[in-house]
Amino acid sequence: MHAVFVNGKFCKDPEQVTAKDFFFPGLNVPRDTSSAVGSNVTAVNVAQIPGLNTLGISFARIDFAPHGGLNPPHTHPRATEILVVVEGTLYVGFVTSNLANGDNRLITKVLNPGDVFVFPVGLIHFQLNVGKTNAVAFASLSSQNPGVITIAKAVFGADPPINPNVLTKAFQVDKKVVDYLQKQLWTDNNN
Repeated sequence: MHAVFVNGKFCKDPEQVTAKDFFFPGLNVPRDTSSAVGSNVTAVNVAQIPGLNTLGISFARIDFAPHGGLNPPHTHPRATEILVVVEGTLYVGFVTSNLANGDNRLITKVLNPGDVFVFPVGLIHFQLNVGKTNAVAFASLSSQNPGVITIAKAVFGADPPINPNVLTKAFQVDKKVVDYLQKQLWTDNNN
């Protein structure tokens, strides 16, 4: 018998599939938000639920600390995201690309419980808790493996590090700023 892989994931023989291949418990449990950015993303994609392979969907719970918990600017290269707030107040937004005049435009909204917002595939987006209490949101994504690129970590925390000369010129900042950010984010990524 030969193993079959689709989207880089092993496809189980349909005769061997069980409920476990389609199940993930515990999204009702609040997560720890004591990270440096004050948020915690619990991804539920093909890595957690093998039965999602080829179905084109995934899910996530995002917990935010009060007073500024942040899901930092990031992008999903393979998915559109639709987010619903179930607790708290979030300031959310994304940056457009390829406007006719060459600019990028910020699109934002403050969301309350029950509000829904869409982040188009591949665009940089974020969510920030602007409330005084914890916030919780759930997101659905249009891929079983949406990928995530957190902008600051990708640029300043790459391993090996991006040459500081590239970053100082690209961001028009002093090398000390780049060195500081690389030290902060590279260390964070590589502990």
